Amino acid sequence: MPNLSPEFIENMRALLGAEVEDFLRALEQPPALALRAHRGAEGAAPFVSEPVPWAENGFYRRDSTRPGASIEHWAGAFYLQEASAMLPATVLAARPGERVLDLCAAPGGKASQIAWALQGKGALVANEIEPARARVLAANLERLGVCNAVAVNESPARLAACWPGAFDAVLVDAPCSGEGMFRRDPESRAQWTSSAPQGCQKRQAEVLDAAAALVRPGGRLVYSTCTFNDLENEGSVAGFLQRHPDFAPWDFEVPTLGASTGGMLRLWPHRARGDGHFVARFRKAGAGETPQAERDARSQRARRDKASAGCKGNPDPRALLAALLQTAVSALPAGLESARLRLSGRRLFAVPILAPDTDGLRAVSPGLALLRAEKGRVEPEHALAMALKPEMARRTAALDESEALAFIAGEALPREGEAGWTLVTYKNLPLGWGKQAEATLKNHVPKGLRAHLRP
Repeated sequence: MPNLSPEFIENMRALLGAEVEDFLRALEQPPALALRAHRGAEGAAPFVSEPVPWAENGFYRRDSTRPGASIEHWAGAFYLQEASAMLPATVLAARPGERVLDLCAAPGGKASQIAWALQGKGALVANEIEPARARVLAANLERLGVCNAVAVNESPARLAACWPGAFDAVLVDAPCSGEGMFRRDPESRAQWTSSAPQGCQKRQAEVLDAAAALVRPGGRLVYSTCTFNDLENEGSVAGFLQRHPDFAPWDFEVPTLGASTGGMLRLWPHRARGDGHFVARFRKAGAGETPQAERDARSQRARRDKASAGCKGNPDPRALLAALLQTAVSALPAGLESARLRLSGRRLFAVPILAPDTDGLRAVSPGLALLRAEKGRVEPEHALAMALKPEMARRTAALDESEALAFIAGEALPREGEAGWTLVTYKNLPLGWGKQAEATLKNHVPKGLRAHLRP
């Protein structure tokens, strides 16, 4: 592990005083590994020890396990996430029925934590400015079975221009100098320079200014970084409040970490079991209702039937959905009964009714992919399979461990069963679609997702 920069050490000495030696020793310790259960604690149980106190579904990992190579991880039972990185979404406190934006969302840890809190009700918009990272974000949301999210690939300024005042809550987990990564990432130590915080602070100000425009009156904004210096943390907060007098600090309290001061809280690695994080929460002045979201929802409901009628030369989305319900599923995930149907090429998506309009924007995923229309028939999408519970499918095939490993690797399975589309599961976790034909369960896991796991 590279040595820490003397300038960094002096910066920390100025912040921590006599505690700096404890802090520096903590940076030389192995990181505390953690994960966040997404489909109930059962799927994560073999890999975890005690709970993360500030995250309702967060757990520290057992050192002897390899959860990332497990069937459960592939099936979206949990998300591997550093414990202190769970703090911002906890402070945001998304509630079912809200419209929430994660403005810098890749790779998807905090976005999926927000989705879990929404419980399928309301809408999550997860944005990432880098195209490759935006695709990773969308893939992670799909793996975890998130059904009420839209993933977009835009600049914060572009979204602010398109969606002013549209969100109940906005999370800005800002690009930063990454000093909180020093315990686990040698490269971050080696690349750190004394000028890095200044450059990051300028970028953070631009993102925060865009975020301010996206929050509705009475809504809330959470700003977080995984760095330690005060320039990117308290300094960025002070600059934001000076530029935006319509926002005020909003204090909060976190189990084991205590109460915030001026709406700000730090997690230090020598005081808590985590790599380190900074979180600040603000409230925007104004009424506590959601007039913008309500107007948008009403207009989308009015457009839904019109959109569902299809366009000339395109299949009727309602007919496609009816065919899906006849051949593959008996019910859709909760919340999708009011979703707007959107046909993109030959693919049909369910768009959350509270999701803002993405026309003219780069939508990596405009909603939950339901099906693909192919030569007079419908084929259910893998994303739909990952969002289903077994009782929602017309046919299911529950696999043992060896069968599940073979299926994830792309193999067809010798198996008797009723002919047709079949939801394949392992310990009640979805693995994807198979199609039963005679004595074979054919494999329809997308080739790009197939994996040779070695638990």
